[in-house]
Amino acid sequence: MASPAFEEIVEDFEFLDDWEDRYRHVIELGKAMEPLDDAFKVPANKVHGCASQVWLQPAIENGVFRFDGDSDAMIVRGLIAVLRTLYNDTPVTEVGSIDARAELGRLGLHDHLSAQRSNGVRAMIERIREVAAAHA
Repeated sequence: MASPAFEEIVEDFEFLDDWEDRYRHVIELGKAMEPLDDAFKVPANKVHGCASQVWLQPAIENGVFRFDGDSDAMIVRGLIAVLRTLYNDTPVTEVGSIDARAELGRLGLHDHLSAQRSNGVRAMIERIREVAAAHA
């Protein structure tokens, strides 16, 4: 089972009837997220494979994985917020076992994101898994 915060997003999505409302909710999640400090918007943190600008800043403390992120696109910023609820505060050794595709599928994201956005989400997940694997 995913984190309680992610389960809350799943419940919110079940309550929202149409995709327009869900889309707005994802954007609101992104707006609520603290912006990433410009000092972390460097090439080393940039995620390639995204149509928009995306930066992920991972931090592993006491074997626990966390990351912050940002994007210049509102929907992508919201997707980063969703991924944060899925991965943050997870033991670094368990990050690779999270089936992000299945969890995000519970939100119906695959059916409503463009191919470019879906590729971007995959690229973000790949980066998260790579960083965690290097520190596991």
